[in-house]
Amino acid sequence: MSNILKSTKLDIALVKPYFKTICFTLLLPIVFAAINRSLLTGVSFAMCFIAMTTGYTFSITEKNSMDRLFGILPVRKSELVIGRYVFVLAMGLLSLIISLIVQPLVLKVLGETVGVFDIVTAAIAGVFLFALYTVFQIPGYYKYGSIKGRVFMYIPVAGFLI
Repeated sequence: MSNILKSTKLDIALVKPYFKTICFTLLLPIVFAAINRSLLTGVSFAMCFIAMTTGYTFSITEKNSMDRLFGILPVRKSELVIGRYVFVLAMGLLSLIISLIVQPLVLKVLGETVGVFDIVTAAIAGVFLFALYTVFQIPGYYKYGSIKGRVFMYIPVAGFLI
């Protein structure tokens, strides 16, 4: 279990320079929710954007040839994969919580009524969409690598548009 947490911390350290970009991806759905005046649309958009950022760790490891580093670490490959999934789930959960706090406040300021049912519906839809997006993306990145697997990054966009 400690190796999984260490792998997750490694992924956090890899993405740390991109923290501002990831935060910006959470601001855009707030604007989108304010324009459409819909919490469900805003949360869906936020989960789509965060799901697209899951490829950062894969592209950073491929760009810096970190496979050698992973090869000498006393960690099994399965623990690295589980750690990557934990990191992605933590990012999704954090963005869902931020979206469910900030977006209703913005909508209330704009005069929209946001009830508990709306928040629960948006949370369930957000979790479902994020899980659906990452189920295709992460295995695609592992199988094809960061560059060829980039095709899987567009699955959330196609899902959101549908």
